[in-house]
Amino acid sequence: MKQTIRQFVAVAGIAAAVLASMLAHAHGNVTPQAVDTTGLPPLGEKWRDDNPYRANKLAIKIGASAFNQNCARCHGIEAISGGIAPDLRKLDRDCFSIKAEAKKQACYKETDAYFLTSIRGGKVRNGAVYMPPFEGIFNQEAMWAIKAYLETRRETE
Repeated sequence: MKQTIRQFVAVAGIAAAVLASMLAHAHGNVTPQAVDTTGLPPLGEKWRDDNPYRANKLAIKIGASAFNQNCARCHGIEAISGGIAPDLRKLDRDCFSIKAEAKKQACYKETDAYFLTSIRGGKVRNGAVYMPPFEGIFNQEAMWAIKAYLETRRETE
């Protein structure tokens, strides 16, 4: 019995070390794929506060391709997370059930701001890069197209 427990602990320790190594290097050898935003209305230099492409069919198509080429590695194919990174289908879940329309729209705008801050600046904790910054790699149109796609994948519960 003690031998089995020792073996289990050893295997669990090795698995944890391998997983930690994979997460630490998850973005180190990945080259972001370009996002062709041809056909989308240009947004200019000033960053928008909320998603100008919400429900735009072309933006959703472009965003789906961009997401699956650049984000799915961690956030999951079709935004269905396998547990490595947050499930982005739930990004604005709290907004959906708000009854007052003005408050609901304010919630979506706040979520848009959080999304944009995250994708532009990435996520770093204790010096470890959990998500690389995409500012300078993706233009504003590409980022909002990805958000438009994610809104089609929304989980409300």
